[in-house]
Amino acid sequence: MEQKYMELAIRAAEEAAQADEVPVGAVLVRDGEVLSIAANRKERDNCALSHAEMLAIGEGCRKVGNWYLDDCDLYVTLEPCPMCAGGIINSRLRAVYFGAYDPKSGALGSVYDLVGEGKLNHRMTVEGGIRQEECGKLLSDFFAAKRAEIKQAKADKEKGLC
Repeated sequence: MEQKYMELAIRAAEEAAQADEVPVGAVLVRDGEVLSIAANRKERDNCALSHAEMLAIGEGCRKVGNWYLDDCDLYVTLEPCPMCAGGIINSRLRAVYFGAYDPKSGALGSVYDLVGEGKLNHRMTVEGGIRQEECGKLLSDFFAAKRAEIKQAKADKEKGLC
């Protein structure tokens, strides 16, 4: 596992937060070459499918000219959800390295373990908890700020300021 790729994923997540998107970043790598870097764009695209992982895999497929990415590794700041885990499995990635575990919808070990259960035909390396505190802090800070905004808007409304 290369720390430099997780660093790129973290930078993408920070950019997502600045764009008022949930701060998740993903980097797809093949043979030491970065094929794609993506961040969540659900709000911008107004599309539930615009998760960082899905965007990184899609761009990687376009660059490689094939959906079969068996010689590629994905670095992502948050444990993939079931949708993203499905895309990861279907693209036949070699490995996934992620930062924070997702106890609400993680599908590579937390809530589900789509790869580790052994029921699917594709096997890959999965390693979580890489720079976990840093990746988790991006998310907790983002959602704390969102809650504060909601609280302030509610207080302003009650005072008749809106």
